[in-house]
Amino acid sequence: MRQENIHPVFDRLLGRDDKQRLLGQKSLVVWLYGLSGSGKSTIANLVDRALHAEGRMTQILDGDNIRSGLNNNLGFSDEDRKENIRRIAEVARLFLDAGVITIASFITPKQELRAFAKAAVGEKDFLEVYVKASFEECARRDVKGLYAKAAVGEVKQFTGKDSGFEEPDMDSVLVLDTEKETAEESAARLLKLIRDRICLE
Repeated sequence: MRQENIHPVFDRLLGRDDKQRLLGQKSLVVWLYGLSGSGKSTIANLVDRALHAEGRMTQILDGDNIRSGLNNNLGFSDEDRKENIRRIAEVARLFLDAGVITIASFITPKQELRAFAKAAVGEKDFLEVYVKASFEECARRDVKGLYAKAAVGEVKQFTGKDSGFEEPDMDSVLVLDTEKETAEESAARLLKLIRDRICLE
């Protein structure tokens, strides 16, 4: 279909403010990133369950889950990684407009990709969280067996080995160092920031 034949109707839809009032919360996109095995999914689940227990409407977008469905046609080339993040950011934006607190958990290895996601969602609604752990520590944990496979060449374009990971400016984002604190401690620090941002005035 040609682009000129597409006619969005966003202006006729019920607005985000209406959805937020119904749910009694401000929506937010929390974007956790870091190496495979750094603790992103564990922290995301702890935060999700804590917010749910408080009566908040939440949704987790997890890397493996998304790649097994919506993005199952994508690989790990630079082009496919960007398309992966583009689709996720668009889905996160839909949840944001629905008033939902969305917790995204993706490796997002390049600063360019994180900036791309932030721009798609909107900077004021985007909470950037770096889940920090060294390649060596993640390889020691190897919770999915990926590091062992990567070491013998069974996993190609593996982040941290064949494909680089760019750390952020540590002063500009929330850093959860899972080598220095437990997942529960990391989740508690993140929850404090989230709670400060989701209360309706």
